[in-house]
Amino acid sequence: MIKKTIYIGNPAYLSLRDKQLVIKLPEIVKNESLSEEFKHKSEVVKPIEDIGVIVLDNKQITITSGVLEALLENNSAVVTCDSKSMPVGLMLPLYGNTTQNERFRFQLDASIPLKKQLWQQTIKTKIENQAAVLYICSGEEVRCMKSWAADVKSGDSENLEARAAAYYWKNLFNIDYFTRDREGIPPNNLLNYGYAILRAVVARNLVISGLLPTLGIHHHNRYNAYCLADDIMEPYRPYVDKLVYDIIGNGIDYSELTKEVKAKLLGIPTLDVTISGKRSPLMVAVGQTTASLYKCFSGELRRISYPEM
Repeated sequence: MIKKTIYIGNPAYLSLRDKQLVIKLPEIVKNESLSEEFKHKSEVVKPIEDIGVIVLDNKQITITSGVLEALLENNSAVVTCDSKSMPVGLMLPLYGNTTQNERFRFQLDASIPLKKQLWQQTIKTKIENQAAVLYICSGEEVRCMKSWAADVKSGDSENLEARAAAYYWKNLFNIDYFTRDREGIPPNNLLNYGYAILRAVVARNLVISGLLPTLGIHHHNRYNAYCLADDIMEPYRPYVDKLVYDIIGNGIDYSELTKEVKAKLLGIPTLDVTISGKRSPLMVAVGQTTASLYKCFSGELRRISYPEM
């Protein structure tokens, strides 16, 4: 079953009833003059088990401890946003797999050569997917990108990821002086938002696969709690880039994160991707990727299963 992404951008009161998320407007909850029948009809009810990611984007959202417990027990990711509507926090379940301890040990015992090989696979696929996006958007073959992808060595020792990124961002958007920078000009705002949603999806599936999102195969910032998520999401980033490219191409105002823009970016978990020769929603594909990563740690596989554009 494809899990849903729920976005709540207005003041709301979130509670739990019969294992379902109940969404109410605060003014309805507080108004004692309204009948119980009217209050009941004004509710929105969502089955907890259907929710993969829930985004909370309003300072006047009230959520009960029971809702948080139910969401985490069902392996949902809870994303909170700041005053600029940018995702700023991520809550994940502590235990997502029945053989958690064993899986942690395989991950902790992974050798440096194995991690370097996995990072090589990751960057090779990322550059190939970036080349595919450039081809889709421009109709021209990008031989240099394909060459760089083929030349990626263990651990990406020559940092071809950075060389490819410089070329990629220079040629993807037809926007003067655009560079990829978190604080840069639009559409950096769209990319930041999209990557945050993608990161939540990847982190959630890592936990479900019994892995620690903190311990990366390449990223190792001591202040980053999601190094492994940042590693594994790399080949998926081009899907977000293509979506942002399409938003711009459709003439939508992208100078700010409007409701229309956010609605499109919240569709990232349901984007069609091709993995292992089959089409699949991105969220399902990420689950296959994280499951294969665990098998690489345990010695059952030698390659991570990544999507190919």
